[in-house]
Amino acid sequence: MTLSSIPLTAADLQIPAGGRRNSTLLCAPVMGESVDQMLDQIRAAKEQGADLVEVRLDFLKSFSPKQDLEILLKQSALPTLVTYRPKWEGGQYEGDDSRRLDALRLALELGADYVDVELQVAQEFFSSIQGKKPEKAKIIVSSHNYQNTPSSEELGNLVARIQATGADIVKIATTALDISDCPRIFGVLAHSQVPTIAIAMGERGLISRILAAKFGGYLTFGAIEAGVVSAPGQPSIKDLLDLYNLRQLGPDTKVHGVIGKPIGHSKSPHLYNAAFKSVNFNGIYLPLLVDNVANFINAYSSPDFVGCSYTIPHKEDGLRCCDEVDPIAKAIGAISQMIRRPTDGKMIGYNVDYLGAIAAIEEALRASNGASPTTSSPLAGKLFVVIGAGGAGKALAYGAMEKGARVVVANRTYEKAKELASKVGGQAITLAELENFHPEDGMVLANTTSVGMKPNVDLTPLPKNALSRYCLVFDAIYTPKLTRLLREAQEVGAIPVYGTEMFINQAFVQFERFTGYPAPKQLIRDTLVKNS
Repeated sequence: MTLSSIPLTAADLQIPAGGRRNSTLLCAPVMGESVDQMLDQIRAAKEQGADLVEVRLDFLKSFSPKQDLEILLKQSALPTLVTYRPKWEGGQYEGDDSRRLDALRLALELGADYVDVELQVAQEFFSSIQGKKPEKAKIIVSSHNYQNTPSSEELGNLVARIQATGADIVKIATTALDISDCPRIFGVLAHSQVPTIAIAMGERGLISRILAAKFGGYLTFGAIEAGVVSAPGQPSIKDLLDLYNLRQLGPDTKVHGVIGKPIGHSKSPHLYNAAFKSVNFNGIYLPLLVDNVANFINAYSSPDFVGCSYTIPHKEDGLRCCDEVDPIAKAIGAISQMIRRPTDGKMIGYNVDYLGAIAAIEEALRASNGASPTTSSPLAGKLFVVIGAGGAGKALAYGAMEKGARVVVANRTYEKAKELASKVGGQAITLAELENFHPEDGMVLANTTSVGMKPNVDLTPLPKNALSRYCLVFDAIYTPKLTRLLREAQEVGAIPVYGTEMFINQAFVQFERFTGYPAPKQLIRDTLVKNS
């Protein structure tokens, strides 16, 4: 299916074409409890940039079909898709089905641009209208699966069943139990011979809603208000347009993202998407909630998926899934970036975490000592305590060793601490021992665990009374910027170094590797401040 083959799209709805690289429509679900509330929401949807609205009649507290539909359809500021979803298909309506279908027929007669009819009752609905419907009106026949995402073969059969009803537009919504379910949804869009809406619901299906615009989806849904959604995992109109640049996505847009779990807190999409846009780079950067790295890489083997950043807890698994690994990443035992080499499609792993963190720590130590940047590293000879032996811990331990520091690794599991310490010629202790660890004053502390990260902002990896032994405390967490650990370190007189500095410095390097362009450093810094 080519994008140009889809009838009744942007041009038909008189949407200015300037700057658009796809014909996917942005539809805002309207779920007011009264007609007046719905009209207010429709106006808000138009102001935010939606192309049409889905009028969810099943949310109305009281509904007089003829009167209410006439007002809604006549006064709507945007084209309308009328849906009256029953409980048995995930909606709110619990009454008699024949009355519900009567209301949808009436909506067609009164000028709705689209009506949505569930596959289970589609035959009955088409029989009842006997082929008579306004010429411009389109009937969407939909199927919603709240349990899983079926196999590609089953999805293909489902599309055929929906097409056989006489649907103008096919709609399939499944549930993503794993992010590796989404490529099957992209396959539906890429191979469909008729206008098709296909999305995977849930947080693991988010990318299917955004990349619908790349793969030729007829429309995608965006919430008027973040969090007030008609289905799980629905992004807001604002995020679709401003964060993900939905209108600029095309069939040749290259896909990047950050792999982690959890991932909703990540600021990376804000930084990279703004930076891509500023240099006119045809790419998108997505939050990727990944449960299993190997499954993800197997599922996303297409050349369109060109590179990823890695965050907690997948930096080490990422390394194991690379075809080739940069020597520094190999020494650290973890990656922070993976790029698909265009010549042969092989996945190459890099680690740039330590560059950002060590540079920020050195800068802060020099500033406190009044030392010149040209002198040897202020870390040389320092006792450098790393909390955590995962990917970020390995990067910091390796970076500190390179600068001549004496490294101590503290970890919940002593064996993991010992394994890392042996690689950097350091000492291993347990987290329980760290509280009373005090061989000398003026040590440097680096937390690389997620303890204290949103939403658990009241937690800290080390009590305040133990922090006075350190001259500087670094926290790799950047949400929130000022963690409890850093706040308490400041209170006892230690220099705090924010995780944002590590994040920013490595973002510059990753951006250049992804795009081949120099990083717009000030824009990236400004974007992080704006979104912190």
